[in-house]
Amino acid sequence: MTPSDQPESGAESGTPFEFPGQSRDEGGPLFAEPWQAQAFALAVKLHEAGHFTWKEWSEALGAEIAAAEGRGEPDDGSRYYDHWLAALERLIAVKGLLKPTALRHRKKAWAQAYRDTPHGKPVELASSPRTAE
Repeated sequence: MTPSDQPESGAESGTPFEFPGQSRDEGGPLFAEPWQAQAFALAVKLHEAGHFTWKEWSEALGAEIAAAEGRGEPDDGSRYYDHWLAALERLIAVKGLLKPTALRHRKKAWAQAYRDTPHGKPVELASSPRTAE
């Protein structure tokens, strides 16, 4: 990794990952939903493992945001992590980290787990009886 392909270090937070416009408090980044934090952490960990550079990441995320703008989606920040997740899925496929069919099956399993989980309870993949499909 070169200095030009990593985010600025955050002296005030002690975390090496700072992204422009990201909400934070004294404990670090803020996320509206747990899946957003998980997608954020997964991108950071995949980068740390050397699967892609920050330049590749920013290009993938930028392409997703540009595609959304092209579809006429509002640029109000409310869908930022949807774009983040789409960019992550695209990089995972492009880099061959997961076969597209495996990704589709995993997304289906998570969707079923979400539907099977009672309101107010955390969604866990293991909570779905259809995980093995």
